[in-house]
Amino acid sequence: MNLIDKWYTKCPYFGARRINTHIREYDNIAINRKRIQRLMRVMGIEAVYPKPDFSKPHPDHEIYPYLLRNLAIVRPNQVHGVDITYIRLKGAFLYLVAIIDWYSRYVLAWELSDSLETGFCISALEKSLTTAVPEIHNSDQGSQFTSNDYLKVLKQSGTKISMDGRGRAMDNIFTERLWRTVKYEEVYLKDYDSPREARQSLEKYFLFYNNERLHTSLGNKTPAKIYFERR
Repeated sequence: MNLIDKWYTKCPYFGARRINTHIREYDNIAINRKRIQRLMRVMGIEAVYPKPDFSKPHPDHEIYPYLLRNLAIVRPNQVHGVDITYIRLKGAFLYLVAIIDWYSRYVLAWELSDSLETGFCISALEKSLTTAVPEIHNSDQGSQFTSNDYLKVLKQSGTKISMDGRGRAMDNIFTERLWRTVKYEEVYLKDYDSPREARQSLEKYFLFYNNERLHTSLGNKTPAKIYFERR
């Protein structure tokens, strides 16, 4: 699963067949393609579109329109995006959710969980709202984000709710880029022994990411500087 995650992050357009080929060629591990497909389903990774497939909607969820088509992102708290990814441990894995301000790339909140239950996503959402209520909150149609409990928090905050269209893999591109950065600069350089160690290490990394890491796309400024100066 860790090798699948490595190749998926490096080449998110790879499906099970190409991941299988690369693991055989570069990692010298013979593995059946059907096993790759099964493990990708366990991890929540979709084989066709370049985004995690945590997107089976809650059975009773309301349908919300995608509000970001042709929208220019010109200020902090205009759009907050949320997404989930896979984090590897020794012999296990966790799920990481993060809420990011699209304009500044500032990570407002994040949480770890050993399951895809909705609670850790709600916890991250509530933390983010203590910093600011965005004009628009964007997510995919995953069951965590379409659950009644998650939507209740959003509705009470007064933000507009936007959801990606089905199969629109790049609708949450800023969060997808965050995952790539976190994995290459933090997760793949570490070998977490436990959820506690992963949490402590990621906490240090996100502090660095927000407050010290200079982004070329932000004119070599930090997300925190852009976020707090221009909000």
